[in-house]
Amino acid sequence: MITTIRARVFVAAIIALSPRIAPGQQAPAGFRGEFLHQFDMSMTKVISLAEAVPAETYPRRVVPAVAPVAQIFAHIAQYNYEYPARAMGIAAPAGIDRDTLERVTQKPQVIALLKRSAEHVRQAVRGMPEAQLARETVLYGRRVQQWAVLLQLLAHMDDHMGQAIAYGRVSGVVPPWSQ
Repeated sequence: MITTIRARVFVAAIIALSPRIAPGQQAPAGFRGEFLHQFDMSMTKVISLAEAVPAETYPRRVVPAVAPVAQIFAHIAQYNYEYPARAMGIAAPAGIDRDTLERVTQKPQVIALLKRSAEHVRQAVRGMPEAQLARETVLYGRRVQQWAVLLQLLAHMDDHMGQAIAYGRVSGVVPPWSQ
C-alpha cells in the first residue's frame, strides 16, 4: 500500500510540475542525484524481493487473469530499457531485445535481467548531459522534459513492486526490508 501511495505521489508530481516548467528550462536542481538515490532504493527492494520469492512460484499466477510473478519482475526490467529508449533516445545495450524480455521466466535469469537493467539506467543517467534532461520529448502523448520520463520510470517500477509484494505475500514471502 505504501508503495502504491509513493507511485501515485510520483505521478502527481509529474502532473503538478509539468505545466510550470517552461520549455528549455533546466531540470530541478539536484535532480540527477535525487533520482539515482530513489531509483537505487526502489531497485534494491525489487531485487531483494525477487531473490526472496521461491523459484517454484515464479511461473504461478495468483489468479488466472493476472501475470505470473516472473513476468512482473521481467516487466520492470523491460521498462528500465523501454522508457529511456522510447522517450529519450538511449538505446538498450547490444543483445537486449525489449520485445522478448517478459518471456524470461527462470528466477536466476530474471534476477540477472533486473540487475543488468538497473545498471543500464544508472549508467545512462550518470552519463546524460544536463541539457538532455531538459530536452523535450513525448511520453504517453504529452510533451514533457526528459527528466519527467525518469520520474515515470520510478512510478512504474514502484507500482509493479507493489504488485509483486502482494504476490509474494500470497506465497508466504515477507518483503525482506520489512522483516
